[in-house]
Amino acid sequence: MTRNFLLAGAAAAMFVPLSPGLAQQAAPQQRAQPPHEDDGDDNDAPPKSANAAAAHPDRHDDDDAIVVTGTRNRTPDVLGGVTVLDQDEMTHDMKPGLGDLLADLPGVSASSFGPSASRPILRGEQGDRAPVLIDGISSLDLSTSDPDHAVTINPLTAERIELLRGPGALIYAPSPIGGVVNITDGRIPRKVPDRPTADILLNFGSAATERSGNVGIELPAGRHFAIHLDGAYSQYDDLHVGGYLLSEPLRAQALASSDPSIEALASLKGTLPNTAGRSDDAAAGLAYVAGDLNIGVSLSHHDAKYGVPIRFSLDPAISAETPIIDAHQNRGDIRANVPVAGFFQMAELRGGISAYHHDELDADGVIGTSFYSDGGEVRADLVQADHSGWGGTSGIQYRDQDARIRGDEKYLPDSREGKLALFTLQSLVRGPLRLEAAGRIESNRVHADQDAVIAANGGPVGASPLSRSFSPASVSIGGSYEVVPAWQLGLSLSHSERSPSIQELFANGAHGGSAQFLVGDPTLGIERSNGAELSLHHMTGPVHVQGSIYYSRYASFISEAPTGIVRDNLPEYRFLQGKADYYGFEVEGDASLGTLAGIDWRGELVADGVRATIENYGPAPQIPPLRLLSGLSGTRGDVDGRIEVEHVTAQNRTAPIETPTPGYTVVNASFDWHPLAAKPELTLSV
Repeated sequence: MTRNFLLAGAAAAMFVPLSPGLAQQAAPQQRAQPPHEDDGDDNDAPPKSANAAAAHPDRHDDDDAIVVTGTRNRTPDVLGGVTVLDQDEMTHDMKPGLGDLLADLPGVSASSFGPSASRPILRGEQGDRAPVLIDGISSLDLSTSDPDHAVTINPLTAERIELLRGPGALIYAPSPIGGVVNITDGRIPRKVPDRPTADILLNFGSAATERSGNVGIELPAGRHFAIHLDGAYSQYDDLHVGGYLLSEPLRAQALASSDPSIEALASLKGTLPNTAGRSDDAAAGLAYVAGDLNIGVSLSHHDAKYGVPIRFSLDPAISAETPIIDAHQNRGDIRANVPVAGFFQMAELRGGISAYHHDELDADGVIGTSFYSDGGEVRADLVQADHSGWGGTSGIQYRDQDARIRGDEKYLPDSREGKLALFTLQSLVRGPLRLEAAGRIESNRVHADQDAVIAANGGPVGASPLSRSFSPASVSIGGSYEVVPAWQLGLSLSHSERSPSIQELFANGAHGGSAQFLVGDPTLGIERSNGAELSLHHMTGPVHVQGSIYYSRYASFISEAPTGIVRDNLPEYRFLQGKADYYGFEVEGDASLGTLAGIDWRGELVADGVRATIENYGPAPQIPPLRLLSGLSGTRGDVDGRIEVEHVTAQNRTAPIETPTPGYTVVNASFDWHPLAAKPELTLSV
């Protein structure tokens, strides 16, 4: 059980800022553009607690924005949908890791190497197939290379998180079925505040004795300039878990050992060693704002030090590994939104540059291996003006990033990647019919240096410099139709292509953090898939329903599979390419249940499931089981309450390397109190 205690509020103006897209009701957007802070289309559907907000019109900020609790909106006029977590819900459900924070969303689960290294898995897909972006560009870290490498995005600093699917995802990445996670952090101001404001969040959770806090400050600096400052800190101890640390088969093996130290492992329970950690962030931003013109920059620094869960060995000759990761990133960002006239209405520029490195430490704190990555990314978008229901966004994106490893566990040669992409998203609205089409074409070049250490492990990697070039192209088309009033039926088709990553091509060595000896294949080709998604939306009135079924067929799926060979005391995994099938469903609905005993009630139901098979291998790894969730929330006066029951079924359809997991049920309850009628933005939550 996790008990979270939250204190959220603000000094000076005493408000919780929301992005404009969530702060006001807007008519359905009639032009296609990136669904970010300026589109305002998220509130086509009333939020879960819209009734509560309407009943308490005093809960507004200085811009008459409705402040609601537990907002999770879907955008019905964008194929595939945009699921949005606003600042209130993130505050309410704050977790140290990004994946854990998003895991309640339909179709989302999380990889977990402890509280810190938690990355979202989207419809069973992860890594490069499930990109995590900051305001439309990469996090510029090494989190996609291995699951024990945490995303350098601190959830405490996020203002809004969007999960995009369908054709609209192609303007960010070639993954319309799985989707894209896009985070808005507000470090480059979007408006000039009337007066200095401060946003404060304090959090305590009992599962790992999590303590965290965040302070964000907005300052006016003249008529058109705004300054943003923020700082965040979180710390947590080893994670408390239910039951034994070893699975039943491993416990039986440990109990059968003649070595007392191995036999003792069978009795370990309660706390997962080597999962404690901490992180801190600081940032400053400056922007010039004059109407729709917005030009700004920000600088940020991220530090994190966390343990990767201990890996016990049942071989007395091999000691347990307790790796610790000490990560640092310095980053600079720019953004420019410039209104233009004529066919286009807005030109948008977004860029970032980063210097990232982390050290992997042993139990004594000695650096064993260091990872480095320097790079930058820039994208430019032209947003079309609406022309009788026709609109769109087109642009160009470029990223350049290198990777270097120094130390005992060097499994990659020094490598560089350059990626240039052109993209467009077009939409046409004609009465009840909406059509969308998107395309993305990339020119990617990857290069690995000659490396004697890598070459000594055998194989073609490292013996000489290697370079590969790829030109993947992705396209998605679809449409939705209002079959009856307020009910929209949609269908989208996609062809996606993805270049192999540096790791998939050039890995050749031991990586202790993920307990693998990785062997890449420099001859891998482009990963290609064809997909379809059928969706249904009803997002007006007191009842909201949205659901989808999807299917994706990979002709050249890239996966890593165990070979049964042990090298450097680690199991060998090779990257292979073959056919695979992914399919699943998501259903989400909520309804106003009326008023009883002076309480405004609202109910919610969520269900999702995915099934994936790799040809000549079996079930794909890390596929989440079927999940069912029901919730009931109520509002009376200045108190909001919610109780929910989540049931996850057993997962017995596992990959050859995985352990089946039993089903489980979790009951969550929460209460929010707004103690000051004059300052309703101050919230106390349990």
